[in-house]
Amino acid sequence: MGWLFILIAAAGISLFYFYPMIKALLLSFQSGMGANLEYVGLQNYARLFNDPTFIAALTNTFIYLLVQVPVMIVLALFFSVLLNDATLKFKGFFRTAIFLPCVTSLVAYAVIFKYLFAVDGLVNKFLLNLSIISEPLDWLADPLLAKITIILAITWRWTGYNMIFYLSALQNVDKSMYEAAKIDGASAVQQFFYITVPMLKPIILFTSIVSTIGTLQLFDEVMNITNGGPGNATLSISMYIYNLSFEYSPDFGYAATVSYVIVILIVILSLIQFKVAGDDK
Repeated sequence: MGWLFILIAAAGISLFYFYPMIKALLLSFQSGMGANLEYVGLQNYARLFNDPTFIAALTNTFIYLLVQVPVMIVLALFFSVLLNDATLKFKGFFRTAIFLPCVTSLVAYAVIFKYLFAVDGLVNKFLLNLSIISEPLDWLADPLLAKITIILAITWRWTGYNMIFYLSALQNVDKSMYEAAKIDGASAVQQFFYITVPMLKPIILFTSIVSTIGTLQLFDEVMNITNGGPGNATLSISMYIYNLSFEYSPDFGYAATVSYVIVILIVILSLIQFKVAGDDK
C-alpha cells in the first residue's frame, strides 16, 4: 500500500525531473541544427576549452560567486544577530523590510536597478551631491562597474532570504549560554564567534550551498540589467546557455553540454563546502 501512495508522486518526479536530466545528458553528446542531431562523442566537451565566450562566462560567474556569496552570508548573519536582540524596538518592521526584496519580482527589481545605475540615475546623483565623484559614472558600460552593479543587485535581493534562516535558528539557541558567557566576562564579539557561529554552523553550510547553486544559475539580473554586456563582461553561464539555444544559431547539443558544466560545478563546490565545514554526514 505504501508504494501505491507514492506511485503518482514518484511518476511525476521521474517524468519532470529525472527524464529531462537524462535527456539533457544524452543531448550533450550530440550536435547539429534543430532536430537534425548526430552523436559526436566528447567533441562538445572538448569545445569548451577552446570557447572564449564560455571561458568569459565561467570567469564572470566565479567572480560573482567568490565576491557576492561571502558578503551576503556575512550581512545576513549580522542582520540576524542584530534583529534577534530582545531590546530592539520595531523588530517586526525591520525584519519585514530586509526580507521584502526577495519576494519582489525578479524582472521588476532588475529593471529598477538598471535605472538606478543609469548615467542620469539616482546613484550618480547621490554620489555627485556628496562630491564622491566629479562626473557621472557609466555603470552599465564599464566592465568592472557593471559587475559591481550585478553583485549589488543580487546581494540586495537575497540577503534577507538567508537572514530568515539564521534568525529562525537563533530562536532555538539556549539563552542561558549567552548569560553564562556574560558572567564569565565574554564580550559581544566573543559571544558571536564562540557561541552564535558554532550553533549556526549547519544553517551557514545550508545557506552557503543554496547561495552557491543560485549564483551558478544566475540569469535574470544579468539578462535584465546588462544583457551580458558590455561585450561579455557580465555574461553568466546560464545566460550563455540561453544565447546558445535561442539567440545564436540554435545549438541545443552544445547548450546541454554547458548546462552540465553547472551540474558538475555544483557537485564539486558542494562537496568542498561539506569538507571545509567538517560535515561528513
